[in-house]
Amino acid sequence: MLTQSQREVRRVIPGIPLTDLTMMLVVLIWGANFSVVKIAMMQISPLAFAAIRFTIASVVLLGILRLREGAIVLPVGRHFWKMVLFGIIGNTCYQICFTIGLSITTAANAALIVAMTPALIALFGAMLGVERITRKAIFGIFLACSGVVFIVATHDLAFSWHTLSGDLLMLGASLCWAIYTLGVRSIDQASSPLSITTLTMVFGTFGLVLIGIPDLLRTDWTAVSMIAWGGLGYAALLGLVVAYFLWNNSVRLVGGNRTAIYGCAIPLVAALVAWPLLGEQLTVWQGIGAAMIVSGVLLTRRS
Repeated sequence: MLTQSQREVRRVIPGIPLTDLTMMLVVLIWGANFSVVKIAMMQISPLAFAAIRFTIASVVLLGILRLREGAIVLPVGRHFWKMVLFGIIGNTCYQICFTIGLSITTAANAALIVAMTPALIALFGAMLGVERITRKAIFGIFLACSGVVFIVATHDLAFSWHTLSGDLLMLGASLCWAIYTLGVRSIDQASSPLSITTLTMVFGTFGLVLIGIPDLLRTDWTAVSMIAWGGLGYAALLGLVVAYFLWNNSVRLVGGNRTAIYGCAIPLVAALVAWPLLGEQLTVWQGIGAAMIVSGVLLTRRS
């Protein structure tokens, strides 16, 4: 007899598993999020943006959790502390490393390092014995990551001592997300994906607000345009509320490896969205990289 998780994974829409469709949506949301956030942060500082974004998302998720599941119940014992720990790692630490790292290294360096996250998740998962890596999956991850290299290498990729501190922070961000992705699987199975997404985000938001207070006080909020506010709303409601829930749900149903590989397709979507919004032109090399990414994702999902 199939478990509830197996039934949900096998449920399909025009021949495609539902989890694949939801992760494709996550890729679209997060791919567009780069351009949306970049435009919004022309008027709002990064730390202030992150603090408000996560506060909005936390409040909305708490409301949704209350409506769907009734009383908000915290896990007990070690599962509670796991939720606190992974909330801080996957939200507070990740956002700090990403925001500050991006400001002192090149965008190409940042994209390349973050794109290595699926490989880190697969590696750590195998080391901890919570994920199984087949030869086909290894090749799929290699192919997808190679496609990312093709895309970012068409820009100004340059590792140097000048950008080393930023590069290390971006690596720290990738490590944080890998730990978070694997860590949420160890939380009490009685907790729903929505509950885990909400509570880990709430715990992580406290740190972001504390660190963002100086920038929040310095910002002239009367000068912020509706476009910037719209970008903040998109990043909070779609980039966090919707995408985080779908991500964690996929992790619980099909595992960290198969979920994380979709991260390799995000640079492709980001490039396509940035073309009309930011005027960034696509190249032949990016097209080759896109084909490698798609092939790698499909290969890994079928392993």
